[in-house]
Amino acid sequence: QVHLVESGGGLMQAGGSLSLSCAISGGAFENYATAWFRQVHGQEREFLAALSFVGSTSSYADFAKGRFIIYRDIRQNALFLQMNGLQPEDTAVYYCAARHSRGRYYYISTNFTEYEYWGRGTQVTVSS
Repeated sequence: QVHLVESGGGLMQAGGSLSLSCAISGGAFENYATAWFRQVHGQEREFLAALSFVGSTSSYADFAKGRFIIYRDIRQNALFLQMNGLQPEDTAVYYCAARHSRGRYYYISTNFTEYEYWGRGTQVTVSS
């Protein structure tokens, strides 16, 4: 059974940076396409960034381009989200997610319904 666990969230001042980590057990990130989403209570889960199964292609939400970076470390078997220039509107619970490639090695999904495995999330709060 695959389990994902996020860490690295916290309280930040506007303009600051955070690096979120996602650890996996019961599998290896090199065998999945991966992504980060976030959710504000009462709102739909929002796409941030994703990596394809091969890890060489990525996609970002427009508001995340130039501020967030998604990457994975095969040796550490971990997924990361580097976030810079945080603003109060970035306050949310941040989730990592993974999905099987189903033979589509370069495909990137921005749809949260296509991801099979999820962590429980880590809270990021940005104060003004």
